[in-house]
Amino acid sequence: MSYGLIAALMFSSMMVLLLTGQRVFAVIGFVGAAAALLLWGPGGAEMSFASAIKVMRWYPLLTLPLFVFMGYMLAESRIAEDLYKMFHVWTGPLRGGLAIGTIFMMVIISAINGLSVAGMAVGATIALPELLKRGYDKVMVTGVIQAGSTLGILVPPSVVLVLYGMIARQPVGHLWLAGVFPGLLMAAIFILYIVIRCWLQPNLGPPLPKEEREQYSAADKLRLLRAGLIPLFIFIAMTGLFVTGITSLVESSAVGAVAAMLAAAWQRRLTWQVLHDTTRKTLAISAMFFWIITAALCFGAVFDGLGAVKSIEYLFLGEMGLEPWQVLVMMQLTFIILGIFLDDTAMLVIVAPLFIPLAGALGFDLIWYGVLYTITCQIAYLTPPFGYNLFLMRAMAPPEIGLQDIYKSVVPFVGLMIFTLIIIGVFPEIATWLPQQVYTK
Repeated sequence: MSYGLIAALMFSSMMVLLLTGQRVFAVIGFVGAAAALLLWGPGGAEMSFASAIKVMRWYPLLTLPLFVFMGYMLAESRIAEDLYKMFHVWTGPLRGGLAIGTIFMMVIISAINGLSVAGMAVGATIALPELLKRGYDKVMVTGVIQAGSTLGILVPPSVVLVLYGMIARQPVGHLWLAGVFPGLLMAAIFILYIVIRCWLQPNLGPPLPKEEREQYSAADKLRLLRAGLIPLFIFIAMTGLFVTGITSLVESSAVGAVAAMLAAAWQRRLTWQVLHDTTRKTLAISAMFFWIITAALCFGAVFDGLGAVKSIEYLFLGEMGLEPWQVLVMMQLTFIILGIFLDDTAMLVIVAPLFIPLAGALGFDLIWYGVLYTITCQIAYLTPPFGYNLFLMRAMAPPEIGLQDIYKSVVPFVGLMIFTLIIIGVFPEIATWLPQQVYTK
């Protein structure tokens, strides 16, 4: 049996096992370890243990639990609620202002957590009831919250980019900086869409009534501004220390975690219950990602040993005669199709052993490709019928928002994400300029 056929058998076996409903890391790790055992004997089975040791020795991976802890601490201590109230008061007088404020809030929540689910939880439980109560169109605001929450996997500190960096063997600091401008660009496109649509259809996003705006004095607005900007100050201090070279990446994540605890204590909200809930959720998320990384490294090591990437490269470029850009488009379309059925981490560990080395072999910058991958994950999060965020919204939305409303709400935002993906693809400097400037110095 040829190595190419063995690689195809491994991939198909993995897909069949995933359909049984088993955990992703268990399926990936089992297929990798079993293939190594059958191909190379008892010594080959040790590849999975070697992968585990590699994870434990990878020092930058400590950033993952620290950033997750920081995000959950700010959410559990209700500092995120203060953030939304600030945007509620300051942007409410505009047409669509509360929806615009929700996007701003999502950007900051993304910058302190790195997970899509955190932004979705805050948006659905805090922002959505306020938007509906003030007469905003339920379809539009449902799409705003779902699309805004996906910024968590692009704006640093993105946990998904940590996973990508580990599997692609690329520095996480470069990847995070590469996600800054694309993330802000996507947020700006979302805001521009809201502004234009509410200008054309004012009934979709009415401004706050005059009597409600007059309830807040200038002193009240300044007080809300101070409380709401706490997360922003934490993020600026944390990233500023890192970018200027004063602290390493891991040290910066520790600064963020400690600063979040100090902010909660300063607000007199650091209780044992908050600390318990934050720690429990952090451990659950971190353990899940560590298992997935270990399984992906085991599977990838077997694939590298079989030379599967070289076989696929020869198939596309040699036998089919495709150009590198055509292969890249095919890869991104595959990501979107997989995203209909799988979440972002499952997509990464399933196709990473194939696509990441192939992108490098085709001559593409793997830092830039990491941003393309992440944006494609964002699109997959919203793609019916099984987009991850669609089900999260269905579970959190009030009864008046049905599944049809949720599906309809994401259509324009998926289009905007595809537009952003094309812009980043045509102008890669949007992603690569900042890490080049910072790390060249």
